[in-house]
Amino acid sequence: MSAVATAGLLGVLVGARLERTDSPRQTIAASNSPVVVAEPRDESLEGRLDVAAVNAALAPSVVAVSADIGEGDAAGEGVGTGVILTADGQILTNAHVVEGATSVRVRLHRDLDPIDAEVIATDPDNDLALLQVNVTGLTPATLADPESTRVGDEVVAIGYALDLDGEASVTLGIVSALNRTILTDSGALDGLIQTDAAISSGNSGGPLVNAAGEVVGINTAVALGGGENSANNIGFAISIKQVLPEIEILRTQAEGGDPFESGFLGVQLGERTDGGTGAIVTEVVPGSAADEAGIEVGDIVIEVDGELIYGSGGLIGAIRDNAPGDTVIVIIERDGDQIEFEITLTDRPAEAG
Repeated sequence: MSAVATAGLLGVLVGARLERTDSPRQTIAASNSPVVVAEPRDESLEGRLDVAAVNAALAPSVVAVSADIGEGDAAGEGVGTGVILTADGQILTNAHVVEGATSVRVRLHRDLDPIDAEVIATDPDNDLALLQVNVTGLTPATLADPESTRVGDEVVAIGYALDLDGEASVTLGIVSALNRTILTDSGALDGLIQTDAAISSGNSGGPLVNAAGEVVGINTAVALGGGENSANNIGFAISIKQVLPEIEILRTQAEGGDPFESGFLGVQLGERTDGGTGAIVTEVVPGSAADEAGIEVGDIVIEVDGELIYGSGGLIGAIRDNAPGDTVIVIIERDGDQIEFEITLTDRPAEAG
């Protein structure tokens, strides 16, 4: 079986730190400046991507992220990449890059020394985190229009792969597929861009960029081969379509709001083994929203709110993006017939974990 590995922290623990500086950390005010989003584009990007030009345009907006992980003899350093969102110091990266960090630093383009960064909000379920640095006059990246990315578009991945010396690495590829879903240790990531641009440990949190120099996704994971199959040049980025609303959720959290809580449907799931698509309901929680609606064991969920469900990860991701009280339209297949349910999600019971 193939496995999916997050591309930032795995394999890049670079050993125990020889010394620590226990100076007081400064409280940093979170930015609320608007992010830069490109205008919608009617036509596809034509011609070959100019890698040198795209890299030159994006390099000032890409930072190296380093995080102290663990304590004492188990202490080490994790590395990843971040994207500058605002001129006054807000940076986006993957949540797994800073997970468990006791302190975080970023190194700006062509700077010799890192600066302290504060983790102001994280969402492990969506693998995104906001950092803030006490610096102004930075160059924010331009985020692509969410509907502009197409299969076949040339893209480059930019990031501090393997914590190599010097500037960020740049790799070229195409958008291989859209709306992929993968299962990770933190759950399901949906709405992903698949790319064959090489993504390595240390790339996590870095940008996937189109020919116009716009960020179309945040690099997050790669597929790894297993004993029964192989995986080559299959990487994943969280699409800007997913990222843009998540930035607002993270900013609300940074300003003192409660972290986003996902709604609860109340089913256990399995995968189809007959070559078909959809998620098989293997258990329905008594009294749950699914139970009250009439979902039954053996039903195959094939669509949620107009989006096709290709497997259990797709359903997990679709429900996770909704809050308690939200109503979703779920279409199932039962005995060859399709049945539509309108289901209002509930709070997750404590015993559900």
